[in-house]
Amino acid sequence: IKECDEKDFQTMVLDSDIPVLVDFWAEWCGPCKVLTPILEEVSDELNEKLSIIKVNLDENQDLAMKYSIRSIPTLLLLVKGELVDVKVGLSPKVELLEWINSKI
Repeated sequence: IKECDEKDFQTMVLDSDIPVLVDFWAEWCGPCKVLTPILEEVSDELNEKLSIIKVNLDENQDLAMKYSIRSIPTLLLLVKGELVDVKVGLSPKVELLEWINSKI
C-alpha cells in the first residue's frame, strides 16, 4: 500500500497498468484506521492484480472535490484510469474482495 498526493495521482493511479483501489482517509477517522489492516490483507492477496493507494483527505482537498468525496473512508476503484465503482464506509474483507473481484 502506497501513499499518494495530488502531484503523484496521475502516474500512480490514472496511468497504472493494473487496477487501482484508492482509499480516501484521514488521521482523525476511526473507521479509516480499522480499514487499513483489512486493506493490507487485500493487498497481500491481490498483489499482482491490484494496486492500493491511500490519499489523505485533509492534505488533498482538490482530489477529494474532484471525486466528490463526502464521507470517509471512501474507496474508488479505477481501471485504466477510469472510475469503475465507489464504495463508502467500512466493509469486511470478504465483502471487499467480492466487490473488487466483480469489477476487475
